[in-house]
Amino acid sequence: MKYLKLFENFNEEDIHSVCKKYGIKNYTINSDGTIDVDGDVNFYNIGITKIPLKFNKVSGNFDCYENKLTSLEGSPNKVGGEFDCSCNVLTSLEGCPKEVYGDFSCSKNKLTSLEGCPKEIGGDFNCSFNKLTSMEYCPKKINDTIRCNNNLLTSLEGCPKRINGSFYCYNNLLTSLKGCPNINKTLSCFDNFLTSLEGCPKEINGYFYCYNNKLTSLLGCPEKINNGFSCSNNLLTSLEHCPKEIYGNFYCYNNKITLFDHLPFSIDGDFICDDNPIYEIWKLFKDYDRIDFFNDCDPIREPDTIILDRLNFFLEKIGKNPVSEVKGYKCI
Repeated sequence: MKYLKLFENFNEEDIHSVCKKYGIKNYTINSDGTIDVDGDVNFYNIGITKIPLKFNKVSGNFDCYENKLTSLEGSPNKVGGEFDCSCNVLTSLEGCPKEVYGDFSCSKNKLTSLEGCPKEIGGDFNCSFNKLTSMEYCPKKINDTIRCNNNLLTSLEGCPKRINGSFYCYNNLLTSLKGCPNINKTLSCFDNFLTSLEGCPKEINGYFYCYNNKLTSLLGCPEKINNGFSCSNNLLTSLEHCPKEIYGNFYCYNNKITLFDHLPFSIDGDFICDDNPIYEIWKLFKDYDRIDFFNDCDPIREPDTIILDRLNFFLEKIGKNPVSEVKGYKCI
């Protein structure tokens, strides 16, 4: 495949030929051999190993997704739409645009650093499925969602302080959320090694997923979650520091929770606590509105001990049948 030498002694005829070959229209050749394009540039899945021209400005989208690029040399300085260089074999972002007004995606490459990244991105930023160990050099301003999942991140330091979208950092090597941005939608940090929720935003307007970690406490958890919350598959023995309000389903299954203490004031959805000791009691009545009354009856005196008379008093008062034992608890 013929590529222009970048960019000595360029030949306008060669530039016209390359533009025709790749269907690039509405372009202007600049005095330095770069071109400006009024519209989109599409190099999607055509097997190129280099960008065949040197671009300056592209008013629309610039798509070089799913090729064999090892370098971004030739990329535009400015992209008015989205820039997508995903699914290549890039090890560096050197040469990528300085300004991107839409989404920026460099996912599914071999990146170990974000050095060379634009300082601001007008839409989503997707650097997922790489080999990043740090968010250093991450854009300082991102208008929407960050996807840095499926990397080797041990820290979130370097992320912007606030984003307007969601933050997906699942399937990494994180032990804390220190450095996490304040977000406007969903936070997904599941499938890490979190032992603490330090650094978590105080309020989350979407979903909060911190399941499949190593949490022994919910200290640092948001006070309010405006959709569903899952802290399942951890090592929790208590729901202390749980959000006060959850406007969706609350999943805390597969932990070691023995008490109904510290539950949210309100859950606007289902309470799913299967595979906890407390589930053996919960399944006897399954009514979140009755939990305060249950706690007032005070049938659990130690994490593994139930005063059976008090439990049966509670059950009879709400119209349920009494029991003679509760699996996993010592009944006295």
